Amino acid sequence: MLPPTFADIVSAREFITPFLPRTPLIRSEKLSQLLGCDYYLKLENLQPVAAFKVRGGVNLVGRIQEERATLITASTGNHGQSIAYGGRLFDRRVIVYAPAENVNHGKIQAMRNLGAEVRLHGHDFDEARLETERVARDEGFRYVHSANEPDLIAGVATIALEIFEDLPDVNAIIAPAGGGSCASGCCLVANRLNPEVRVIAVQSAAAPAMWHAWHKRTLDPYPTMETQHEGLATRVPFELTNKILWELLNEFVLVTDEEINAAMHLLAHEAKQIAEGAGAAPLAAAVKLCQDQVAAANEDLRGKKVVGILSGGNIPPDHLRYLRSTE
Repeated sequence: MLPPTFADIVSAREFITPFLPRTPLIRSEKLSQLLGCDYYLKLENLQPVAAFKVRGGVNLVGRIQEERATLITASTGNHGQSIAYGGRLFDRRVIVYAPAENVNHGKIQAMRNLGAEVRLHGHDFDEARLETERVARDEGFRYVHSANEPDLIAGVATIALEIFEDLPDVNAIIAPAGGGSCASGCCLVANRLNPEVRVIAVQSAAAPAMWHAWHKRTLDPYPTMETQHEGLATRVPFELTNKILWELLNEFVLVTDEEINAAMHLLAHEAKQIAEGAGAAPLAAAVKLCQDQVAAANEDLRGKKVVGILSGGNIPPDHLRYLRSTE
C-alpha cells in the first residue's frame, strides 16, 4: 500500500472544499506569552463533526465507486463520525463498531444522529476493530480502516495545506497521534513545501503504542492502553501511517494524561477553546518542549512560530465535569 502523493492531497482539497469549511488558524496571545513562542491554534474543533477526521471521511467515502456499498469501520468516535458524515453526504450505508467500555457516549450518539448503525463490542478500540474486520470479511462489506487508507490520509493532510497558506513561515507543527493520519499527513505536506519545518507527533504516555513503533521501527502491538482520552487510545500501530512517520517525522513526544488535562484547562481559560484530550495533546507537548526541556536533544521551540492542531472538541460531559471539579 502506497501513501498518498502531494498531488493526491491537492486533489483531496479540491474535492472536499464544497462540503467542508476552511478552519481558522489563530495566534493565542496568552499561550504565546506562556510558552515564549508564537503559538497558533488550528481550530479543527470547528468542523461540522467538531473534529479533523471529517476531512478524510468525506474524501474517502465520496471517491468509493461501488454502488450500494455498505461501509464498515471501527472507531472510538471521531473517525466513525467522519465516515458517517460522508455516508450521509453520498448516500452510503455505514456501520461503526465502537468499544463497549471507556466510550464517549456523546460521540456514539453523534454517529447515530448522522445515520450510522453503531454496534458496541469489546474492551477497547482494537477489540472492536478485530470484530469489524471479521464482520467485513463474512458479510462482504467495504472495510474502512482508520489509518491504512490513502484517501483518508490525503483528506486529513489538507489541514497542513491550509497551515502553510495561512502561515508560510511556520517553524513547527505539533499533531496528536492516535492512528497517525494527522501527523503523517502533516509530514507529507511539510516534506513537499518546506522540509525545514519540524513536524512533532504527540501521544499519551498511557497509550504509547505509536511512540514505541516510531522509536523501534516495529508494528508490534503494545501490551497496555490505559489513557482516559479515547482519541489517543490505541494499542496497535498501523502500517501506512507509521511508514510515513518513520521516514519523515522529526520528533515524537509523550505526555501524561494529567498534562493533557492541564492543557485542556489552559485552552479553555486562556484561548477560550473547548478541546477533547487528543485536541489538547499538542499544547501539552508544547508546554513540555518549551518549559520543561525534556531532553537536551530537543530543539527549543521558544521564539519560533508553532502550530498546535486542536484536532477535536468532543469532550465527554463527565470528563468536563471532572476538569471543573479540579479547578
